[in-house]
Amino acid sequence: MPELATVTVIGVIVLVGLTMVFLKLRQNDQVGALMEKRRATAKIVSRADYVEGAEKIPVALSLTADSLYYENHDLEASFELSRLDEIEYAEDLATGREIGESCRVLRLRSHGAAFEFVMDKAEAAKWAVALPAHTYGSQPSAQAV
Repeated sequence: MPELATVTVIGVIVLVGLTMVFLKLRQNDQVGALMEKRRATAKIVSRADYVEGAEKIPVALSLTADSLYYENHDLEASFELSRLDEIEYAEDLATGREIGESCRVLRLRSHGAAFEFVMDKAEAAKWAVALPAHTYGSQPSAQAV
């Protein structure tokens, strides 16, 4: 009987692991589908992680002529570019937490709140061309190029 209990525990652990892998893959598929949906109307579309506190939330990030959208299967949000006070590209999060050598942060500030998106450096370079860094008072408002 102890062998049956051991096999059962191992089976439950494997099942939990496989379930987690399945959910992660499904979430990536859903973000990919959202990216394809936006690709027709957007100037640029990328996969990024929206950072909220200690949590990283995978999102599809897209830029149109007047708005920036970030969305996944649980979240649909956007910014009007004219409402952004500051656009910044950085090597670390506002909290000082490092993000890794291969990533950059797109940091948006609007009405005193910061919104951070982590993406790989190649995608961040494309975003920096499409949505240049902007500081409050340097231009009338943020603009997509």
